[in-house]
Amino acid sequence: MKIRHVVVCAIALVLAAAPVVEARNQPCSGKKGGIKSCTRDGKFLCHNGTTSASKRKCSRD
Repeated sequence: MKIRHVVVCAIALVLAAAPVVEARNQPCSGKKGGIKSCTRDGKFLCHNGTTSASKRKCSRD
Protein backbone atom coordinates (compact mmCIF):
# COMPACT_ATOMS: atom_id res chain seq x y z
CA MET A 1 0.00 0.00 0.00
CA LYS A 2 2.86 2.38 0.81
CA ILE A 3 4.58 1.76 -2.54
CA ARG A 4 1.35 2.49 -4.39
CA HIS A 5 1.04 5.80 -2.54
CA VAL A 6 4.62 6.73 -3.48
CA VAL A 7 4.01 5.85 -7.14
CA VAL A 8 0.82 7.94 -7.25
CA CYS A 9 2.61 10.91 -5.68
CA ALA A 10 5.52 10.60 -8.14
CA ILE A 11 3.16 10.55 -11.13
CA ALA A 12 1.29 13.57 -9.76
CA LEU A 13 4.55 15.51 -9.38
CA VAL A 14 5.64 14.70 -12.94
CA LEU A 15 2.28 15.79 -14.35
CA ALA A 16 2.29 18.99 -12.29
CA ALA A 17 5.77 19.90 -13.51
CA ALA A 18 5.01 19.32 -17.23
CA PRO A 19 3.57 22.82 -17.91
CA VAL A 20 6.56 24.43 -16.17
CA VAL A 21 8.94 22.78 -18.64
CA GLU A 22 7.11 24.41 -21.56
CA ALA A 23 6.86 27.81 -19.83
CA ARG A 24 9.94 29.32 -21.39
CA ASN A 25 9.97 32.87 -22.69
CA GLN A 26 9.07 33.42 -26.31
CA PRO A 27 9.76 36.52 -28.42
CA CYS A 28 6.72 38.83 -28.65
CA SER A 29 4.94 37.11 -25.77
CA GLY A 30 2.32 38.67 -23.54
CA LYS A 31 0.83 41.99 -24.61
CA LYS A 32 2.80 42.00 -27.86
CA GLY A 33 0.44 39.36 -29.25
CA GLY A 34 2.90 36.79 -30.54
CA ILE A 35 5.20 36.66 -33.54
CA LYS A 36 3.82 38.11 -36.78
CA SER A 37 6.89 37.70 -39.00
CA CYS A 38 10.64 38.04 -39.25
CA THR A 39 12.40 41.26 -40.32
CA ARG A 40 15.21 41.37 -42.87
CA ASP A 41 17.80 41.79 -40.13
CA GLY A 42 16.59 38.69 -38.24
CA LYS A 43 14.47 40.34 -35.55
CA PHE A 44 11.00 39.17 -34.57
CA LEU A 45 8.13 41.46 -35.63
CA CYS A 46 5.25 41.29 -33.14
CA HIS A 47 1.50 41.49 -33.88
CA ASN A 48 1.29 44.87 -32.15
CA GLY A 49 3.78 46.33 -34.67
CA THR A 50 6.87 46.46 -32.45
CA THR A 51 10.06 44.47 -32.81
CA SER A 52 11.05 42.12 -30.04
CA ALA A 53 14.01 42.95 -27.80
CA SER A 54 14.97 39.28 -27.90
CA LYS A 55 18.60 38.43 -28.60
CA ARG A 56 17.42 35.41 -30.57
CA LYS A 57 17.46 35.61 -34.36
CA CYS A 58 14.82 34.38 -36.77
CA SER A 59 15.05 33.40 -40.42
CA ARG A 60 12.73 34.44 -43.23
CA ASP A 61 12.38 30.92 -44.69
